[in-house]
Amino acid sequence: MKILVAMDSFKGSLSAVEACEAVEKGIKAVDENIEVIKKPIADGGEGTVEILINALDGQKIFLKVNDPLMRKIETYYGIANNQTAVIEMALASGLTLLKADERNPLFTTTYGVGEIIKNALDRGIRDFIITIGGSATNDAGMGMLSALGVNFFDNKGKKLEPIGENLININTIDLNGFDKRLTEANFMVACDVNNPLYGKNGAAYIYGPQKGATKGIVEHLDEGLKNFSLVTANLLSYDNSQMPGTGAAGGLGFALLSYLSATLKPGIEIVLDYLKIDELINNVDLIITGEGKIDSQSKMGKVLSGIGIYSLKYNKKAIAFGGIVENKLSLKEYGISTIIQINRRNLSLTDAMKKDNAKLLLSNSVKNYFKSKKCLTVKN
Repeated sequence: MKILVAMDSFKGSLSAVEACEAVEKGIKAVDENIEVIKKPIADGGEGTVEILINALDGQKIFLKVNDPLMRKIETYYGIANNQTAVIEMALASGLTLLKADERNPLFTTTYGVGEIIKNALDRGIRDFIITIGGSATNDAGMGMLSALGVNFFDNKGKKLEPIGENLININTIDLNGFDKRLTEANFMVACDVNNPLYGKNGAAYIYGPQKGATKGIVEHLDEGLKNFSLVTANLLSYDNSQMPGTGAAGGLGFALLSYLSATLKPGIEIVLDYLKIDELINNVDLIITGEGKIDSQSKMGKVLSGIGIYSLKYNKKAIAFGGIVENKLSLKEYGISTIIQINRRNLSLTDAMKKDNAKLLLSNSVKNYFKSKKCLTVKN
């Protein structure tokens, strides 16, 4: 028997790699002759870079860039297959890089993201995967573009600092210094939101408050996003501002789509494509997946729904294990036939999330499930 173990992380408890190892331990405790193929998975959010680097035999590139407030920090990105840069924008411009009292999207920038792209270009890389969740910014990619040679000016010809506050002041955009190597590059962007750039469902109104924006700041930023889109439309002769996903990461999706001709795609689709999960699923007898919390959001472009859809395609059985499972939740329409909550010892959430406990709970749940299945040889 051949089993594919494709686990997401149990956030705050187990990494995707650790979750896969715990599942394997449970399976082998029942029948050590079962072939287990482990494929840690992420959905395009936190941990995706690590997953793709490991899966594609890549390497980490460490470098210093500017954080959201233009302070030097050390960060990293990945190079996979010696040809593809895997960049997590949050590692340069993420909300977690700031203290609570530093969060204000008027003054934050994506400049560091542009610096990472430039570093990869210098290494000869022309294929890029960029995940754009968890940003601290609302500069519509103005900072990223500045790091790549684009200059922004107000109506008096003064060069503007690339921060959210200045979006409304943009009058002219100069592309003369734009890095020409970008015309040779391909960008795939992991984007799991459908928000347009501006408006009541846009970047500022929907995501600004969680980044520290007050009502007045949100209104200022939204007007700035609209202004940036108008100047861009006049410059490029097309307007992407209302395209789904352009409001992602404070409008970074807009800059990537408009200036770098990026393709915006759900993160789980990108990950599963690069890992060739469909080929693996077609050649196994059973799929095991799971994540820390299995709820209605698991249907929305997450690991479980992504894996499940492939299991339906190839008519393979898929089961899921979760730390917490929403009551009466069913994922059968997404190909997950069984969902099992691992905490059956009624531990407190705090205790259950401790790494050693979580590993044991997951391994034991898998072991107990397989012991009840006649298709396996059960150890005495």
